[in-house]
Amino acid sequence: MQSSDTLEEIIPGQVFKTEVIAWAKRIGVSPKEIRVRPMKSKWASCSSNGRLTFNSEILQHPASFRREAIVHELLHLKVPNHGKLFKNLMKAYLA
Repeated sequence: MQSSDTLEEIIPGQVFKTEVIAWAKRIGVSPKEIRVRPMKSKWASCSSNGRLTFNSEILQHPASFRREAIVHELLHLKVPNHGKLFKNLMKAYLA
C-alpha cells in the first residue's frame, strides 16, 4: 500500500467478500460461490449456476466502483439480462 492509498481504495479479498455477502442479503439473493481472481477483459461475471467471480483489480478501486460491480452481478441472480427491469433495479439499489 502506498502512502497516497486509502483503506477504502485497497481492501483485502475477504473484506470484499463480506461486502458482497452484505449486498446479497440486502438484494435477497444467495450466490453459491464468490471468487476473486485475475481476469483479463472484465470486472466481474456471474455464471448460470450462481458463481460470482470478480477481477482482483477491483480491490484497488473506490467503494463506489466496487458497489456498482457487486450490485450488477448480484442482480444477475434475479434478472439474467440487461433489460429495463435490470436497469431499474440497478438505479433503485444504487440510489
